[in-house]
Amino acid sequence: MTSADEVVAQAAAGGVTLAFAESLTGGAVCSALVSVPGASQVLLGGIVSYTVEAKHALLGVPAELLDERGPVSEEVAIAMATGVRARLCSDIGVSTTGVAGPDPHDGKQPGTVWVGVATASGASAHKLALSGDRAAIRQAAVDRALDAALAATSEVSHA
Repeated sequence: MTSADEVVAQAAAGGVTLAFAESLTGGAVCSALVSVPGASQVLLGGIVSYTVEAKHALLGVPAELLDERGPVSEEVAIAMATGVRARLCSDIGVSTTGVAGPDPHDGKQPGTVWVGVATASGASAHKLALSGDRAAIRQAAVDRALDAALAATSEVSHA
């Protein structure tokens, strides 16, 4: 499991900037990062887009995509990461979207989470099947988003 300290240190060493689009994590990824001294060198900001309307208005996720695929999908995770990267002019955009529970949402079971990553060379998303209660699912999503940020940082390094 990646720590926020590792992400900040590696991004700073590589001269890489980060931005986050968070849904089910509600700002917890950015909160973990800003607890690290020096985070302001690398973290440009984050957008909490908890609703479908916010994903569209704040991140530019196409309304048609949200209607067709739903907010918890690979395509939406990619669009969120791409949108936050473009809006905040960062080297890397990372997104989290999913169902923390306790109830299913839009036909998706609790623990269904997508983490998206966007860089200048492209974008992708990874599906997670997490378990536990709402708090455990949200924390595991934060941890996986930090893992994704660290992996992308090593690929994008400007050092």
